[in-house]
Amino acid sequence: MKTNLKLRLYDRFIPLSLGLVVLVLVSCTRDEDPIVNLPNPNRHSAEIALQYHELFLDLERYTTGYRPPVSARSSAYISWIGYEAIVAAMPNNNSIGSYLGVADLLQPDPSLEYHWPIVLVEAYSEALAYFFPTAPAEQLYRMYELRARFLLDFKQGIPNAVFVRSTAYGREVAAAICAWSATDAVGHEAYLRNNDPTFAPATGPGTWQPTFPDFSPALLPRWGQARTFAADATDVVSAPLAYSENSGSAIYQQALEAFNLVNDIKAGNAEEESWQAQFWSDDCPILTFTPSGRWYAVANQLVVLNEMDLGAAVELYARVGMSLNDAGVRCWSEKYRFNYLRPIDYIRKVIPGAANWNSVMCPDGSGNYFTPNFPAYPSGHATFGAAAVVVFEDFFGTNEGMTDRCHEGRTEFRGDPRTFERFRDMAEENAYSRIPLGVHFQMDADAGLALGYGVGAKVNALPWRK
Repeated sequence: MKTNLKLRLYDRFIPLSLGLVVLVLVSCTRDEDPIVNLPNPNRHSAEIALQYHELFLDLERYTTGYRPPVSARSSAYISWIGYEAIVAAMPNNNSIGSYLGVADLLQPDPSLEYHWPIVLVEAYSEALAYFFPTAPAEQLYRMYELRARFLLDFKQGIPNAVFVRSTAYGREVAAAICAWSATDAVGHEAYLRNNDPTFAPATGPGTWQPTFPDFSPALLPRWGQARTFAADATDVVSAPLAYSENSGSAIYQQALEAFNLVNDIKAGNAEEESWQAQFWSDDCPILTFTPSGRWYAVANQLVVLNEMDLGAAVELYARVGMSLNDAGVRCWSEKYRFNYLRPIDYIRKVIPGAANWNSVMCPDGSGNYFTPNFPAYPSGHATFGAAAVVVFEDFFGTNEGMTDRCHEGRTEFRGDPRTFERFRDMAEENAYSRIPLGVHFQMDADAGLALGYGVGAKVNALPWRK
């Protein structure tokens, strides 16, 4: 019988100090008693994976430096570590590590017993600690507390030898993949260096430059050189619309669309577009998770709605993470290849009477709004969303949809749930939402969707299944 995923394990425990938890864990251990019916991942609740990915969203929200591509990369490695930790016990799945050429990725001894939930807890715990060493104290405490709670639950009645073996194996898998992650010079510890002071963007008509109001330097201008899992240099977009200041040009018309939508929102005449823009924004650090993390929040809902077992959930998370990572790398590569300006710069320069126009992204409460500090084309939001929904379609079907409750209950913006008949409708609305926000042209959304769909398909094509 599947566990109701809406019941959280932490509702059953009173928080304990770590020292007391360790003492209790040791005292509850039997030495070499026989094991009876230890569940394999395909017969176990997805609660472990779900809670760790909920915690991931909290970590990437509050930890400095976790901008969308960096968050996407971290999510990929953390989720993949969980997958590799228990894939040996998943009869229908393959290790992806061997396909990617990861050296020193240990395999469990087939003659010995492992408690796979314990393996997974230890692997996820090590992965989060590795990728979030600079997290705030509150989030770090939650990370250690979650590990202690799960181990306290699973330790009951487990022979000590099995416990020690299982925790050691989970740590070894995490260590091997973390070491491989560190060989990616561009991606490794990028949360410490979001901006490159040596980077000078191309100049000339229609090129992106640091934008009003804060004129921040370029975000991750060399991210296109970071490691991917399935995508490669063939995953590109076509050239953007030619830059022109002629009122009859295609780019002028797209700028005018964004200009008018934003003005309608400010005047209170575009309630639906305003709702869409707020619902999908996720741009403002600390207020919500990142635009890439948003798709983990969607995945968490799907795990609950579909009552997924542990094996299926860890595969879903790993695929979503790799898709988001590759989407971020290829999108950022294309952004800086074309270096196309944002609507705010075009509109202020070209459209009559708009010299002081601004977006409606991330209001600070005093009438100021912001624009992302990197080129417009293609849209990162669109690329992330398209890559993720291709994974959802492969798991749940192309004609399936959901009600997205990511921001239900928020009071800072309109986060009322929105219902979608198909996952692809979510990706398309997410891409479009950047236009009424005032930070993208329609061509940015279209190109990002095409790029993301291709990236997601490549990740799906990895040899996940036997």
